[in-house]
Amino acid sequence: MQKLYLGVDLGGTNIAAGIVDAEGNILCKKSVKTNLPKPETYLEKDIFDLCYSLCEENGYDLNKDIASVGIGTPGSVDGKRGIVWSNVNFGYTNWTVKENLSKLFTVPVYIENDANTAIVAEVMAGNAKGCKNALVVTLGTGVGGGAFIGGEIYAGHNYAGLEVGHIVIEMDGRQCNCGRKGCFERYAAASALTRDAKVAMEANPNSKMWEICPDIEKVNAKTAFDAYKAGDAAATIVVNNYIRYLATGLVNLINIFQPEVLCLGGGVSNEKEFLLDLLKPYVDAEDYARNAAERTKIVIAKFRNDAGIIGAAMLGVNNA
Repeated sequence: MQKLYLGVDLGGTNIAAGIVDAEGNILCKKSVKTNLPKPETYLEKDIFDLCYSLCEENGYDLNKDIASVGIGTPGSVDGKRGIVWSNVNFGYTNWTVKENLSKLFTVPVYIENDANTAIVAEVMAGNAKGCKNALVVTLGTGVGGGAFIGGEIYAGHNYAGLEVGHIVIEMDGRQCNCGRKGCFERYAAASALTRDAKVAMEANPNSKMWEICPDIEKVNAKTAFDAYKAGDAAATIVVNNYIRYLATGLVNLINIFQPEVLCLGGGVSNEKEFLLDLLKPYVDAEDYARNAAERTKIVIAKFRNDAGIIGAAMLGVNNA
């Protein structure tokens, strides 16, 4: 029987889990709401219950059919020891997640930063396959970053490297949960786009965004893009501002790393080529290597919202 692996993508909004084969194919998946804030022990139980129910509902035995469980989580993650030193969006510090989950699961448990799991998925089986130098930027509740440099995950000596959401792109700008002001994720996360759309809707009662989403509490990152495509003036301003901020952060990363490929993942990446077409003029104008024979290629991550599940599961494949 082929080996199967469980991958868990722990997000600020949802916890998603999937059963994955050794080639990176998701056989089945399920998600539940994260429902933060809550104590770590409650979240650990939610992760276990989700994995158990996923297996049970699809005819798998968690103890017999699953080789390992991989968890991708936001924050500064020491994957070797399985500790999340800091996750500002969850409010956790020194979270001994591997030790705690190993008391619930009978199979090996692996922990890694969620953006690092995304880069693992893309390099092993996705749109950065075969690259020695690649980046992934995830646009979700926050902005995450993962780097594959010289054929290895780069995490920094203290495992806090590539916290790209917390580079400042607007001096003295919006207050961030990390303590700084003007952080990238306060302008370029899906949650930032959602917030800006709501502000624009409140200021523009005739905006098409109200037609697309009459309940302002259900507005998401897609709302502004849909209204932009319909020619709405307020949404156009929201999206153009968002693209400008997103491009600023991405060009900063390109100018530092000059990777072969930069993959965009997370909820906003569902806009696919439409998003890339809006970004391209800004990147072409500001990329330091814009006249070089070989330039960084910006692509949509192959697995998009599934990258975290697949990459987390692949942690077990790598350690098999």
